[in-house]
Amino acid sequence: MNIRGTIDRPLTHDPKKQAPMKPSTSEPAGSATPDFTTTGATGSRQNRTREMQLIPEALARAHMHERLHQAERERQAVRLAAARRMQRRAERASMRARRALAMAVMQ
Repeated sequence: MNIRGTIDRPLTHDPKKQAPMKPSTSEPAGSATPDFTTTGATGSRQNRTREMQLIPEALARAHMHERLHQAERERQAVRLAAARRMQRRAERASMRARRALAMAVMQ
């Protein structure tokens, strides 16, 4: 029984033994990007540019920048809450002092 391979289950995994891809008749010739020759695994690894190698660094830097801004906003919120708390405490002390003065004047 001669079973032909499919895309999902190829007859062989060796690319040299697989049938070459034929150009589609529905597309005009030259519409697709031209084929390129591969020089092996080392050549494909050299395809990474310096910018691509620096992308993780840039992402980490942006992440840390955002974390620093978030921490600064949280510190500012804590300082604002403390300032409001101290202001209320000062207002209560001021009211106590006024009442004490008023009581001293009345007697």
